[in-house]
Amino acid sequence: MRGVMMYGPRDVRVEDRPDPIIQQPTDAIIRLSATCVCGSDLWPYRGQDKLDGPTPMGHEYAGVVEEIGSAVTTVKPGDFVIGSFFASDNTCEICRAGYQSRCVHAELMGAIGTQSELARVPLADGTLVATPGLPDADLIPSFLAASDVLGTGWFAAVAAAAGPGKTVAVVGDGAVGLLGVLAARQLGAERIIAMSRHEPRQQLALEYGATDIVTERGDAGVARVKELTGGYGAHSVIEAVGTQESMMQAIRATRAGGHVGYVGVAHDVSLPGDELFFSGVHLHGGPAPVRHYLPTLIDLITRREIDPGKVFDLDLPLSDAAKAYEAMDQRQAIKALLRP
Repeated sequence: MRGVMMYGPRDVRVEDRPDPIIQQPTDAIIRLSATCVCGSDLWPYRGQDKLDGPTPMGHEYAGVVEEIGSAVTTVKPGDFVIGSFFASDNTCEICRAGYQSRCVHAELMGAIGTQSELARVPLADGTLVATPGLPDADLIPSFLAASDVLGTGWFAAVAAAAGPGKTVAVVGDGAVGLLGVLAARQLGAERIIAMSRHEPRQQLALEYGATDIVTERGDAGVARVKELTGGYGAHSVIEAVGTQESMMQAIRATRAGGHVGYVGVAHDVSLPGDELFFSGVHLHGGPAPVRHYLPTLIDLITRREIDPGKVFDLDLPLSDAAKAYEAMDQRQAIKALLRP
C-alpha cells in the first residue's frame, strides 16, 4: 500500500509500506475512504517533536472494513466505520467511565499510521463504530472529522461545562477550536467568543455559532473577553492550542468558578501554582475520549444536523501529502483532507 512517512522536519514522503495484516483476533483491517493531516502532526513537521527515524504518520480515519479477526463481533466486512485516534477495549473501568482515550489497553493509532490506503485497527470491537449503511460521499469529510477534531472539540466543550446560559470563549482557531465552537452551540451555549485573527476562520466560526470575534491575544485578549463579560470573564473556556501563552490566556479569561477545557497537546506548559490557586478555576482536559462521543456525533452527522466537514478547506490525493503539510504549516489551510 501507499502511506505517508515523515523522515524529519519538513521531509514528508509517500512511499510503499507493507499491507497490514491481522495480528490479533481483535484486529480489523480497513480501507481508508479519507484521512487527513492533524494540527498535532505539525509539531514533528516543524522539528518541535523529535522523531526516532522514519515514522508512519496519521491517526484520523474513516473507511470500509475489509477483514476482521476471529474475535471481532460488532463490525463486519463492508461496514463503513469511524474510530478514535486511540484504540480502546471499551470495557475496562476507565472506558466505562467515559475515558476511552486512557483505556488500560489503549493503543495509539498514530504509531500505526493512518495516512495510508489501508490500516490495521486494534481492539476493533471497542474502537470502531459503524454508520447506518454506506454514507453519501459528501458526508465522508464530516465522518472523518468525528475521528478526532470534532470529538476533541466536543470533549473540550463538555470539559469546559458549556451549556445553556453560559458564555464560552474559544482560544485557538484551528479545526479543534472551530469545532469547539460548533459543540458549544450544540450544547446550548448562549454566547460564544471565538478568538481569531484570520478572516476565513472567523467566518467559519460565525457559521458554527460564534456570536463574537476577539482578535487580540495574550493579556490583551483576556482584557477583551472580560470587557465583553462585564468584567467577570467567561463561564467556560476551550483551550485548543497547547502553548504556555494559550493556556494562561484561557485560565485568565475564565471567571472564578468557571471551567477550562484544555485539549491542545501541551508543549512546555508550566502553570504557576499561586495564580492557579487563587483563580478558583476548574481545569479538565487531555486526550479526548472520542469513542465516548462517536455514537452521538455519527447520529448528528447522519441526520445532517451538523457539518463539521467544512473545516477541510483543502482536498488532495494522498500522493500530495507533502503539499498538505506545507499548506497547514503556512496557515494556508485550516485542515487538509487526503484521499487514498
